[in-house]
Amino acid sequence: MLKDEYKVYEEKMNKSIDSVAADFAAVRAGRANAGVLDRILVDYYGSPTPIQQIAAIASPDARTLMITPWDGSALKSIEKAIQNSDLGINPQNDGKAIRLNFPQLTEERRKELVKQIHKYSEAGKVAVRNIRRDAMDHFKKQEKKSEITEDEMKQVEKDLQKLTDESCKKIDDLLAKKEKELMAV
Repeated sequence: MLKDEYKVYEEKMNKSIDSVAADFAAVRAGRANAGVLDRILVDYYGSPTPIQQIAAIASPDARTLMITPWDGSALKSIEKAIQNSDLGINPQNDGKAIRLNFPQLTEERRKELVKQIHKYSEAGKVAVRNIRRDAMDHFKKQEKKSEITEDEMKQVEKDLQKLTDESCKKIDDLLAKKEKELMAV
């Protein structure tokens, strides 16, 4: 039973790591990547809708994304959503599709993006630590109710700390990889 409860917290930490990885994927590194559009919601007939659900996204070359909506009336809404996002790219509407040209990143913009991914990384680590704290509270309550022994509690503490350290290390590894990708010219 204790192993099952421990697994739940392990899965939560893995989800936090996946969330950080998704945040990192949304940060562009100078190349066209459809992942940068994941967080942009378009007002489509009154409801916020992800771009991927209302348009085809293609990358004709390394620095361009082409967004072709299945419903032509959504073109203006998509364009407006991209302009209002934090992408920092001006969409070019040709009447049938929207082109996004990704310029070469400046040194200043690279440093801003590195700061942004550091924030995502720290938020991920905080989430992992909060999961550890919640798990510790849960197991301490069980110990108080005499559902687990003091020895089991000590082992759980060690295991949770080890899991937390491993999770933070994975986040740091993701951060180092993304930082290297962003700073490469």
